[in-house]
Amino acid sequence: MVDKKKIEEAVTMLLEGIGEDPSREGLKDTPARIARMYEEIFAGMDENAKTHLSKRFTCDNSEIVLEKDITFYSMCEHHLLPFYGKAHVAYIPDGEVVGLSKLARTVEVFAKRPQLQERMTAQIADAIMNELGCKGAMVVIEAEHMCMTMRGIKKPGATTVTCVSRGAFEDEKMKRACFRLMRM
Repeated sequence: MVDKKKIEEAVTMLLEGIGEDPSREGLKDTPARIARMYEEIFAGMDENAKTHLSKRFTCDNSEIVLEKDITFYSMCEHHLLPFYGKAHVAYIPDGEVVGLSKLARTVEVFAKRPQLQERMTAQIADAIMNELGCKGAMVVIEAEHMCMTMRGIKKPGATTVTCVSRGAFEDEKMKRACFRLMRM
């Protein structure tokens, strides 16, 4: 649960710390705006992917289910700057499938936390494996990190790609085939 009062106090101190006057007209409501924004941005802190993945449907299909180009926005836990991009999620059902929107909701649960892209990729794959009891799961995330583009090395357009495979996707032939599908 986000503590808006603490966030407002911290933002006020931050503004003072950079030499600003938090009481000037353009900034006087900024601490409250940022507290409301953080409540939205970090909504995944209070969510569990299990909630979204629990509604399943019986299905005889045991072929790859792939949802790609799921747009997400997250915050780098090292600098509290955004990183954003696309997630591609695949799994091989074992008697049950989940509604497609639930895959996107699972991405959101983990994106809306202070995060590392590498951890987020694994968390999504693990949640799908654990909750769906599927034969395999694979997640590929492509993202641009503002901590690399607007500060530090300053390389806009650089994309970080992470890939996690579980179960049947750990087979190299299967992994390569699915990775190609995700990149199409």
